[in-house]
Amino acid sequence: MNGKCLNCNAVTENNFCSTCGQKNSTHRFSLKHFILHDLIHGVFHLDKGFFFTIKELFTRPGHSVREYVQGKRVQYFNAFTAIIIIIGTGYFLGEFAKGNAIDLTQGDKEFEGFSKVTKHYAKLVALSWVPFYALMSYLLFKKSKQNYSENLILNMYMIVGILVIEGVFSVLVLPFADGLILKGALGLMTLLKIGYYFWFYYQYFSTSYKKMGLVIRSIAMVFIIIVITKVIAQIVNKIGLMYFH
Repeated sequence: MNGKCLNCNAVTENNFCSTCGQKNSTHRFSLKHFILHDLIHGVFHLDKGFFFTIKELFTRPGHSVREYVQGKRVQYFNAFTAIIIIIGTGYFLGEFAKGNAIDLTQGDKEFEGFSKVTKHYAKLVALSWVPFYALMSYLLFKKSKQNYSENLILNMYMIVGILVIEGVFSVLVLPFADGLILKGALGLMTLLKIGYYFWFYYQYFSTSYKKMGLVIRSIAMVFIIIVITKVIAQIVNKIGLMYFH
């Protein structure tokens, strides 16, 4: 098997690159592979590269994930596993918090049910947004010729970055129980998340569009995410109010 390694560009002759160790059978993502390999592998296995992946998601998020989708995968941590670890860590730290953002929603019918559901099914709620984000980014950035499964992957990594932002703020507010401080932190976190959405999509699709078109599409995607998030949160809230007591 002769060719070039998609991760390091070294000339390869065997099943694995002799320079970096990546498989030479790197494939384009498909829905079948996404479900049977990445989902199952993400739940039951831990890959190397967790902190490297986090670093990349906050220094060059769109560029790094695009490279991952295109074949440079050996250094990156599985997105599913990263989500599980981050949510699990956040839940553990939340046990020590004097107050947190979810506490602000107690007694508020708009969020009370939502907080009840996320208390027990945080991973499921976090993943529920991804298929809808992927569908919209697939339609909005269709010129990039990324298939739907590749949009699932890129949006999964985007969610990892968002969860890290939320996790950092959860740690920062651990010592505080004052409602004003928590509300201020929640507002700042929301602004940072909006900025991250834009930054991620702008970088990821930067090779497919001219600057003005890219800016417009990235801003549109941010607004779409806000709407989708709001709608799903309301649905989850109703489920929580009806079935969680």
